[in-house]
Amino acid sequence: MLRLPGIAFSIALLAVASSAAAQALPPSASPCPPRPTPPTRDPHTPGYVTAAELPDGANPPANADGNFILGPTHNPAPEMTAQAGVPQGTIFNFTMESSASKIYPGIARDTGTCGTADPNDPTRMIVTTSHPAPYTRKVAVYVPKQYIPGAAAPFIVGADGTDQALFTALDNLIAQHRVPVMIAISIGNGSGDAQGSERGLEYDTMSGLYAEFVEQEVLPLVEAKASVKLTKDPNGRATMGGSSGGSCALIMAWYHPELYHRVLTYSGTYVNQQWPHSDQTPHGAWEFHEHLIPGSPAKPLRLWMEVGDRDNLNMNALHDNLHDWVVANENMAKVLAAKGYHYQFVFARHAGHTDRTVKQQTLPEALEYIWQGLARARVI
Repeated sequence: MLRLPGIAFSIALLAVASSAAAQALPPSASPCPPRPTPPTRDPHTPGYVTAAELPDGANPPANADGNFILGPTHNPAPEMTAQAGVPQGTIFNFTMESSASKIYPGIARDTGTCGTADPNDPTRMIVTTSHPAPYTRKVAVYVPKQYIPGAAAPFIVGADGTDQALFTALDNLIAQHRVPVMIAISIGNGSGDAQGSERGLEYDTMSGLYAEFVEQEVLPLVEAKASVKLTKDPNGRATMGGSSGGSCALIMAWYHPELYHRVLTYSGTYVNQQWPHSDQTPHGAWEFHEHLIPGSPAKPLRLWMEVGDRDNLNMNALHDNLHDWVVANENMAKVLAAKGYHYQFVFARHAGHTDRTVKQQTLPEALEYIWQGLARARVI
């Protein structure tokens, strides 16, 4: 059972020279600092993985494992635009209230506040402004025109709400027989971001809890409201997301490989973002490349990952050398290769965090890559 930390704080109104009122922050809270502008990283930096440099504008082959460098130009793939004559899927939308959840009753961090570093451990964040709070979660379900009612369909679960780009790509890829006839489920987060928020609790926690929430509370509603049947075969189930939604996608499959075998991430937050602290995984998702993947037998997972040359670096108060998104994703590629995983890693030049133009260029190829081995067998 998930136990939320006890929260105690007080608010004081202070007079200021302008006679305006301002809130005093509780102990161990601070206003959120401005986000620094990340430097541009060189994909050939010593210590980074060796990668194949692609011609500008090209994507890696959809059947090739390994490391690739693309850019600096990122033009949309043709599959990212609705095409005349291509059958379009139907989108079903519904909401979920926090009051109905047995797993995530809801928390929030006060607006404008951030945590502070633990003076006794610079890798730990202290957050005193997080408290129980309700939320409404939006869910969008894409059902392709080719779906046969009653058939157990493959599906992909995405993070952070409706992903029209994914739905459009699937319309075209399914019609071209490049991916299975699949359902796509875009699940909104429970609001906020990072430590102390509902989104952070759901996406950054290193456990199987979010996958269990999806299995127990979301998928039954999807089947009922969209009149579909979802496969139980983990080889026909994929997860995807960007930033913390990306690390969440891997967390779901890592802790429940009996549920998911395929993972797709943009700017995955494989860094020390977890809150509350866990003694089992003290460095949060940084543990994936630090200990978990190197120290565990290989799991039946297939991964596609991307990071931008201007991706995030030290975005909060924890200057602990565990918050470099580029290094984290480079390390992921390194340990996945060492353990013999099927993976494809893309380093994108001229690209920021979860860069929209990179997704527009690469998503069709990324989807085709993660569904290798299943597409031909299940396409109508």
